[in-house]
Amino acid sequence: MPRLLVLAGAVIALAVAGYFVLKPETPGTTEVAAAPAPESSDQTESAEEIDTSSIVEMTMGDPDAPVTLIEYASYTCPHCAAFHQGPLKEIKKNYVDTGKVHLIYREVYFDRYGLWASMIARCAGPDKFFGISDLIYRGQDQWTRAGGAPEVVAELKKIGRLAGLEEDTLEACLQDSARAETLVAWYQKNAQADEVTATPSFVLNGRKVPNQTYAEFAAAIDAELGE
Repeated sequence: MPRLLVLAGAVIALAVAGYFVLKPETPGTTEVAAAPAPESSDQTESAEEIDTSSIVEMTMGDPDAPVTLIEYASYTCPHCAAFHQGPLKEIKKNYVDTGKVHLIYREVYFDRYGLWASMIARCAGPDKFFGISDLIYRGQDQWTRAGGAPEVVAELKKIGRLAGLEEDTLEACLQDSARAETLVAWYQKNAQADEVTATPSFVLNGRKVPNQTYAEFAAAIDAELGE
């Protein structure tokens, strides 16, 4: 699986600059180029010192479940889409909905398109987050290949409207550069803490496990449950 370099100042700049200003890149990659060195140590310190306490963890299941599974994923990653359309559905049915697994979903930002998708998914709050995420993953082939930045934004807004969000609400979410900057800093802190190097990545009760089939996930979860 391709390596992922933890993003630094360059993605913060993407977040703050606004979504129509910058030259588009091709979405869908599962590898991130090294970010340019920051112009000064003050930039690095300010990124590290951003208060990320306002970012809500998006979770499924009982917080007191005996097993915690953390998923790190990017909305532009095809492997992540495959996991959401396959193993995750079975994990949710057999382990999350039965109170055995608490699932924590954390976004990874390969590119600004994935960041915008995250901002759309979070726009309506936790109650609609996973429903919108499912729509984003199911439509990944369409919106990631829509064209340049305006076309990608238009497709993501369509998904948001399908989930019941108004145009003004979607626009406000996408234009919130402070929120985008905070999300990127939150991602960086999480990825560094859990040594995330690719997507999707998983942490099962504090132990990193690879992306795998549902049967392999079930065996690993059962082992944690002592079954």
